Amino acid sequence: MPRQQKPALRVGMAGYAFMGAAHSHAWRNAHRFFDLPLTPELTAIAGRNQSAVEHAAEKMGWASTETDWRALIERDDIDLIDICTPGNTHAEIAIAALKAGKHVLCEKPLANSVAEAQEMTAVAAEAANNGVFAMCGYSYRRTPALALMKSMIDDGKLGTIRHVRAQYLQDWLSDENAPLTWRMDKSKSGSGALGDIGAHSIDAAQFVTGQHITGVSALMETFTTQRPTGGDFVGLGGTGTVDENTEMGPVTVDDAVIFSARFDGGPIGVFEATRAALGRKNAMRLEVNGSAGSLAFDFEDMNFLQFYDGRDEAGVRGFHRIMVTEPEHPYVGNWWPTGHGLGYEHGFTHQVVDLVTALGNKTQPTPSFTEALGVQRVLAAVDESATNNSHWTTINQEDTP
Repeated sequence: MPRQQKPALRVGMAGYAFMGAAHSHAWRNAHRFFDLPLTPELTAIAGRNQSAVEHAAEKMGWASTETDWRALIERDDIDLIDICTPGNTHAEIAIAALKAGKHVLCEKPLANSVAEAQEMTAVAAEAANNGVFAMCGYSYRRTPALALMKSMIDDGKLGTIRHVRAQYLQDWLSDENAPLTWRMDKSKSGSGALGDIGAHSIDAAQFVTGQHITGVSALMETFTTQRPTGGDFVGLGGTGTVDENTEMGPVTVDDAVIFSARFDGGPIGVFEATRAALGRKNAMRLEVNGSAGSLAFDFEDMNFLQFYDGRDEAGVRGFHRIMVTEPEHPYVGNWWPTGHGLGYEHGFTHQVVDLVTALGNKTQPTPSFTEALGVQRVLAAVDESATNNSHWTTINQEDTP
């Protein structure tokens, strides 16, 4: 006997490139593996290039297309706007969608400035009073091993937190001939490695510890200041040949950033983000040291979590490798048999699961725009510290829950 059809959640998505593909996969599959209160429907996808967006819709399973995101918001058959566009468009799209009564999922970082993020957060708070909710897409929170890390810290496994060590290492911009794209244009992206990948480390560190960063001291560097315009662009990276006829354009963002930090509960932290670490493809690493133990995670080994229990007898102490594929682990019970690991795309599926569940329950999904604003404040402080060669930049997180 067929199951009773759940009410639809009709989705309109702006953007169809890397993040658009990841989000589309999640919207297609979440309700097939998880029992959700609403059934996502891929109603419409928007992009400026008619032929390209039509190709994306056919490939990724969207029912219709638009060439202007405003058309998505005007449609009566769309309940939620998913924003997968460059950062300089986030605020305008999200604010318009919320004011039109549409739920919003917005990719990270929330905006290109604290001022934009504050405006988005204020509009989201007003919309929430009317049952319309907004969430920011920090998908690494939904990696089962990182979710387990948070649960273990919440349970007191580490005792008092002392150190946070976060790295996000990629190498797709190590080639100085990789073509110039919007991700290297500060007016569109807001920042380089800092906002693109460092934002994930900031959110993950605050998420697992339950603490906020209150101050930073930073250094940023741009290794390649000019890149060829145009050229092939596959995934995130790309290669090309530069000669005297090649048109070059300026890189206006950072290739790498490092900063020290202090958390409001007392821990100190060290952060590093780079897109020029040869051999590191997606090494999103997080280690937390406490008075009673340590936990360490590396996304390049994403189905495992390392745990050192300081309470063990001296003769058997050491890092234990936990394979996070048991049905008791976060999210995992809805997937494959024990030992059959998950991949990058599953974080986005879990993001949809948590968002749709919250919407079905008429509760605020997390991370909220307020939480994402907290990350935005850290990004701004890091940029200020590095730009002004400041020893220490204090962050006001008083409005962040």
